Amino acid sequence: MSNSFKLNQPNPLLIVISGPSGVGKDSVVQRMKERGFPFHFVVTATTRDRRENEVHGRDYLFVSKEEFARMIDENELIEYAIVYGDYKGIPKAQVRDAFASGQDVIMRIDVQGAETVRKLAPNALLIFLTCESEEELEKRLRERKTESADSLALRIATARKEFQRLDAFDYVIVNQDFHLDDTVEKVRAIINAEHLRVHQRQVDL
Repeated sequence: MSNSFKLNQPNPLLIVISGPSGVGKDSVVQRMKERGFPFHFVVTATTRDRRENEVHGRDYLFVSKEEFARMIDENELIEYAIVYGDYKGIPKAQVRDAFASGQDVIMRIDVQGAETVRKLAPNALLIFLTCESEEELEKRLRERKTESADSLALRIATARKEFQRLDAFDYVIVNQDFHLDDTVEKVRAIINAEHLRVHQRQVDL
């Protein structure tokens, strides 16, 4: 009997959700989790202080600078960077374990980190989240009330630079205020379409 109609299982995808501070990366990932999307969500390691509503192991892996230095020394991170004075990094083991079980992997990282992942894994799927305007971004950052005036100005200036890096990404989505589910559906549509490609992305780490 001919196997000419047999299709291989899609390769697991390494999906990066990125964009400037304040565009809603955390909210998009959180809503995907709430809706039970079948992905492994990478938990980023960071040396920054835990915010009041954050949970260790769910939102971030909160580690000391000494522990982070050990992870760097032992080559346990896919990428890491200093972000506003604190270290953030992506543990390799999480991604490899998820791939081994055939799961897609989603990581939420800043634009600099996304470009590092692209160098390491050229076939990663990079999605850039943005706001409708710079004014909207500034409004969202102010409403978070987690920034000093100096920190707010730095994040806005950084965002302007990050918008110039758009060419490094595969897709761009405007995450409109009060339309979170629309954004999540767009992310899901992109991932579904990628799994239907004839020439699959192949990621090796």
